[in-house]
Amino acid sequence: MAPAARAGGSEKLSVRSLLLSEHPSHPTHRVYVKAQVVTTLRFEKAVDPDKTKMLGWEGRLEPLAVVRNKVILEPLHALGSDEAIPLVVTLVDGTEVAFLLRSRDYQDWALADQQIDVFQDRESYAAMHDALMRALDQNDALSEQLARYRQEEHSGDHALAALLTAGALEQTPFKLAGYVTGKDDAADVNATLYKGKGKAAVVFRIKNLSPEQPWSMTSARVLSVVTGQERPVAARSLPSKIGPGESGVVAIVADRSAFMEDGKLTSVFLEVYRNGGLRQAFIQLDPDLVAK
Repeated sequence: MAPAARAGGSEKLSVRSLLLSEHPSHPTHRVYVKAQVVTTLRFEKAVDPDKTKMLGWEGRLEPLAVVRNKVILEPLHALGSDEAIPLVVTLVDGTEVAFLLRSRDYQDWALADQQIDVFQDRESYAAMHDALMRALDQNDALSEQLARYRQEEHSGDHALAALLTAGALEQTPFKLAGYVTGKDDAADVNATLYKGKGKAAVVFRIKNLSPEQPWSMTSARVLSVVTGQERPVAARSLPSKIGPGESGVVAIVADRSAFMEDGKLTSVFLEVYRNGGLRQAFIQLDPDLVAK
């Protein structure tokens, strides 16, 4: 099983908006940062670089950079759960905005702020346009999620994956085909390969080795060895988040059609990604798993 690797371009950026007038009782705003991940604060007005300062950042962050209306931050290493770095951004009109740089908490450790768009007035055109775009994005995401759930309700492969995560192997057509093991700093992974009637399955038993951070699967995909083309795959995880020191199960089911290339059966690569955009597992599945 291959070591962890950074996911490709399919990973989404973490961008959020901050409307200052909505938080008048909270003069200090949190910014969630992560080691070697650039975080950009973007303002409506230009920033005064001479009056924009961090306190106690030496050795923990790169020197901050100001580019017109943007403040750019990059931690050298992960901040501890009890660490906080004050930041004061001063705009050219004299407005001061206070921030506190922190790492994410237990549940959301992987989601660093890659960009924060800061607005002062909800009535400004930029703020209203941003709110509209966010609402449209949320609507699209919910529609896509609903469509996927409806499709999965009628998918036999997803039903099989659910049975495998529940440990109900006897209710599936699969038979044992082999084992693969792997381990990194985040997780101890044991994979069991199964072959069935025109389908293949892999069941991952995962122990979270992190003392603080949860483990969760963000995506799984099957790729043709010949062309690299992505093929449909069904995935289930139980539980959805595996706590520190705890264990869980991820089941993947691929149909025989995923192994077809120009009318012939070929090998495929199975990739599983965890939170933080890291590849947790990389396994080559041979066509004999789905041979009739």
